[in-house]
Amino acid sequence: EVQLVESGGGLVQAGGSLRLSCAASGFPFNNYAIGWFRQAPGKEREGVSCINSNDGSTWYADSVKGRFTISSDNAKNTVYLQMDSLKPEDTALYDCAATLGSWPCERAPYGHWGQGTQVTVSS
Repeated sequence: EVQLVESGGGLVQAGGSLRLSCAASGFPFNNYAIGWFRQAPGKEREGVSCINSNDGSTWYADSVKGRFTISSDNAKNTVYLQMDSLKPEDTALYDCAATLGSWPCERAPYGHWGQGTQVTVSS
């Protein structure tokens, strides 16, 4: 079955960097869309970034453009989210999600979720 495992979260000072990983199994890694989402206590979950394996297209939320970069390593069945110039408002539980097929990742019907990894940015 489809399984997603996130890692790479932690505590970092404002201005620092982290790289999150989403390791996937149970589906064809050349035919998928994967998105990164985040949610802080008391706030709605929001999309951060996503990538489509078929055409390499990506999407970023306005709040992270220029600071975050999404990428994939097909040999390792892993998607990464490089986060630079972190701000306290980036503090949240980050989760990756996947769906099969050649969906534009902004419109993909995500149904498979990982367990999340906590990112905390101190001022």
